[in-house]
Amino acid sequence: MDFQVFLSQDALTDLERIVAYIAPHNPVAAEQIGSQLLDAAFSLRAFPERGRMVPEFRNPELPEIIFRSYRIIYRVNSTDQSLEVIRFWHGARGFPHIPYSG
Repeated sequence: MDFQVFLSQDALTDLERIVAYIAPHNPVAAEQIGSQLLDAAFSLRAFPERGRMVPEFRNPELPEIIFRSYRIIYRVNSTDQSLEVIRFWHGARGFPHIPYSG
């Protein structure tokens, strides 16, 4: 059974900013990268365990997958078979800020 994928408010804001940054230079590319990032995030439904641990945090409960120059950082909840995408982070932006979730 596939996991449900949710996007945090931070992830949605990241995605909007990524698209807005690219759009003035190339609106078609902006739309494509936005769609591709979403596709990559939702591809985690079938195999959420395929991500690697985010090296900066050294927390196995905080994996990421890499898509082009972007890091898709997420948390998995195996109990209810869901995962939350926390950030879409461009590698050139440096250290990602991850909000605490208690």
